[in-house]
Amino acid sequence: MRNKTLIIGCGRLGASIANYSSAQGNDVIVVDADESSFSKLDETFSGYTVVADATDVDELKDAFIDSVKEVIISTEDDNTNLFLAHVCAEIFEIPYVYVRFDDPDKGYLVSSSSIKAIYPFQLSMAALNKMRGGAK
Repeated sequence: MRNKTLIIGCGRLGASIANYSSAQGNDVIVVDADESSFSKLDETFSGYTVVADATDVDELKDAFIDSVKEVIISTEDDNTNLFLAHVCAEIFEIPYVYVRFDDPDKGYLVSSSSIKAIYPFQLSMAALNKMRGGAK
């Protein structure tokens, strides 16, 4: 049964999403190649952490990818994120795949798929514009 959230990359964004999802009562698995990155998780984080190279399909299987309903990919590398998004959507048939890109042009590479892209730069600009009352 697919009922878990898998977060790949435990940087500031990945850790924040993991903390929020855990606090909401979701079953969360966080994967990162660097064990020290898990120090960003709250003391109240109740999910699982897995030290693994997410680009290795066998290591994703060891991280219980077959039991997840959604994957949020937030490593620091757009190309890695793109690769992982396609692996999760096409090979593992994860129903909901969200991927972080610094470069908005990468979004074109997933635009015709079920993969949803987020762009921190665009979100920051939208938030700033909203705070400024839509000032031009």
